[in-house]
Amino acid sequence: MPTPREDQPPFVLLHGGRHGGWCWKKVARLLRAAGHEVYTPTLTGLGDRVHLSHPGIGLSTHVRDLVATFEYEDIDDAILVAHSYGGIVAGGAMERIHHRVRHMVYFDAQIPVSGESVFDMIGPARTEAMMQDVNNNGDSWYVPPSDVARYGVTDPGDAAWANARITPQPVQTYREPSGPVTAAVAHPGTYIECTPSRVEANVRERARERAATDQSFQYRILNAPHDAMITHPDKVADMLFQANGGIVSVPGNCP
Repeated sequence: MPTPREDQPPFVLLHGGRHGGWCWKKVARLLRAAGHEVYTPTLTGLGDRVHLSHPGIGLSTHVRDLVATFEYEDIDDAILVAHSYGGIVAGGAMERIHHRVRHMVYFDAQIPVSGESVFDMIGPARTEAMMQDVNNNGDSWYVPPSDVARYGVTDPGDAAWANARITPQPVQTYREPSGPVTAAVAHPGTYIECTPSRVEANVRERARERAATDQSFQYRILNAPHDAMITHPDKVADMLFQANGGIVSVPGNCP
């Protein structure tokens, strides 16, 4: 593996709900092969940190996790990539780490406004269905894991690998409202929409509207499912290389 180059920014790859840093394994390998340092933190109570799970873990816990990764690893000038639920985590963390981030990539991710929770973004119908699952199958405090076929992982080998690692997630992380996200809204960024997407249409429209009026913000489409980091790592890595430095070098959609 090549030594990380000083002229290549580090990548921080943040996973989504019920996932962990493990889900970025294939993409991280490609980025490192190109000379980047790569960090794949796992949020408290998920993935390899599932043994720490308890009902009191909320969104603010996960925001502190991401901030601590930047501070303890001395990460600067990074490209921060947030998948799915990771978008709301990164949005809150940017209030404290924006000066350490070169470019922010929302990878089929939620983009909150200040004071908005995950449940606010997904709407009452989906919230009610999730809460029924929490109450019936999650001891009234955690969201049970879903089969990764729901996220577009259909290859038997990939599915077996990922399903063995998907974990429950404390529901308080979905209930707790975001703090201020002013720094994230003002920061150069890219939104990557997977098709088919698992992100609500209103959130994707929010990102499209920003891209239409903000020259520092790009909107891209990737023809791959929500968990494309598992199913299509080459395509994901290519898009992240294009976002390097906030300049999308290949206009249009990625096939």
